[in-house]
Amino acid sequence: MSIEENKNIVARFWQAFSTGEYQTCLSLLDDNEFTWWILGDKKQFPLAGSMNKKEFEQLLLGVSANTLDGLTMTPSGWTAEGDRVAMEAESYAKMSNGKTYNNLYHFLHIVRDGKICMVKEYLDTHHAADVLCT
Repeated sequence: MSIEENKNIVARFWQAFSTGEYQTCLSLLDDNEFTWWILGDKKQFPLAGSMNKKEFEQLLLGVSANTLDGLTMTPSGWTAEGDRVAMEAESYAKMSNGKTYNNLYHFLHIVRDGKICMVKEYLDTHHAADVLCT
């Protein structure tokens, strides 16, 4: 696939994510080798570490259950080369716990044969833990 096609797959994923179309998100992930990795120390931020597609699906369901209107991800910059698509973004959500979640990210996506195989997520884990895990 071309660099532009890979970038479009990642863009479709995040558009679907931001509109709560989680089945579309999942359909863009590789069934066999998918991994989502989140920066951090699991003791301080329970969402840190690696998860497979099924575990990521559970994370999506948690997002849906704990936000008032979903979580919007707004890309602000892209870099793509080969099968790698990097994206800078900002999130926003009103949480059911009364807090506002607004974080900055850098995501690295690996796309092969039209599917996202791996995502590495870098974010402010302190803010995420404060809003999402309390």
